[in-house]
Amino acid sequence: MSTINTVDAGATSLLRFATAGSVDDGKSTLVGRLLHDSKSVLADQLEAVEHASRNRGQEAPDLALLTDGLRAEREQGITIDVAYRYFATPRRRFILADTPGHVQYTRNMVTGASTAELAVVLVDARNGVVEQTRRHAAVAALLRVPHVVLAVNKMDLVDYAEPVFAAIAEEFTTYAASLGVPEITAIPISALAGDNVVTASAHMDWYGGPTVLEHLETVPVVADPSDDPGRFPVQYVIRPQTAEHPDYRGYAGQIASGVLRVGDAVTVLPSGRTSTIEAIDALGQAVDVAWAPQSVTVRLTDDLDISRGDLIAPTATAPSVSQDIEATICHVADRPLTVGQRVLLKHTTRTVKAIVKDIPSRLTLDDLSQHLAPGELVANDIGRIVVRTAEPLALDAYADSRRTGSFLLIDPADGTTLTAGMAGTAFAEAAADAAPADAADDEGWDF
Repeated sequence: MSTINTVDAGATSLLRFATAGSVDDGKSTLVGRLLHDSKSVLADQLEAVEHASRNRGQEAPDLALLTDGLRAEREQGITIDVAYRYFATPRRRFILADTPGHVQYTRNMVTGASTAELAVVLVDARNGVVEQTRRHAAVAALLRVPHVVLAVNKMDLVDYAEPVFAAIAEEFTTYAASLGVPEITAIPISALAGDNVVTASAHMDWYGGPTVLEHLETVPVVADPSDDPGRFPVQYVIRPQTAEHPDYRGYAGQIASGVLRVGDAVTVLPSGRTSTIEAIDALGQAVDVAWAPQSVTVRLTDDLDISRGDLIAPTATAPSVSQDIEATICHVADRPLTVGQRVLLKHTTRTVKAIVKDIPSRLTLDDLSQHLAPGELVANDIGRIVVRTAEPLALDAYADSRRTGSFLLIDPADGTTLTAGMAGTAFAEAAADAAPADAADDEGWDF
């Protein structure tokens, strides 16, 4: 199939990335240094940080305050919530998620890394790879983050010693590779002093690789959408029924993956009805081809019963539909998730009733072991679940598509998000063959 020329990989490309690491490894300082040295901080912001730093008795500005905005964060010197920052260089635009390092905020890292194309995992050069480092590597692997940067920070406190960096890089790379992380780049830095963050360090002439910013600017993020199967979740049905457009029937939404072309034979799921793409409208103009993540309106040759939540896909690569979903989830709510619990499952633009039929295992991220039949998952837990939905859903495996393989479980009573789910198998499958338990019928929610 021919290559689709989408956006230029230079100044117009966008990179979403997240930072992670143990407490006091210097994540917020790295982010602050990145923003400061790339001249992405407004004068009044820098002045406010300098003023706050002086009030705390610090001579130099504490750049971590550029992202740690909550009062509790500043008082404790830790990151609690995910802080998003938007900045740009002449070569690329960035959306950065600074995530917490505490174990109890694992769910926040999942939130920040779920849409990231790159994760920066920080390690204190004095401590090396610790338990939380392995935990963050495991989360990055579970979420299929394509690129991981190991930033060995505080090299100034170990006299910029190459052997220290080399030993940490080897240990982390071996562990992350065993989890299936596809690409790992190790960079020795000092976020406090600015070594190898934006400008090359004068203290580490033994290192010949890129700085953090150079790597962020050059890592490939523009993939050929032709490599992915076409997926178009319908968000809205357009029926103007005006004198100018008496018979117009269009299906609007954002292409989740792949390419759609006029003339393609398509299948509408979950109904299974087939048709052909008659026209594609993008920004008010008719086009012959469209690709992810463009927002378009698709018109079909047949008048089918299609509504919000349906999925239009090329017939040749259409996904299968099922009411039984096996998935890995991260539980993000404070109240636990239990077997038999009634939930709403939101997948792309479709929301259906569902029941948690089984929780076969809970993953112990410290050593990647499986705790079988835990009975429930509490906040920050990652585990395997089996869900039965009231209506068939067309999910891809998360390993094949992060967009159409992900879903949310929602509390039907108050709309609270309970879990973030990833359909299909994870890297740890010790409980994959566990038999699902039956859930009792409860007011019509047993499917």
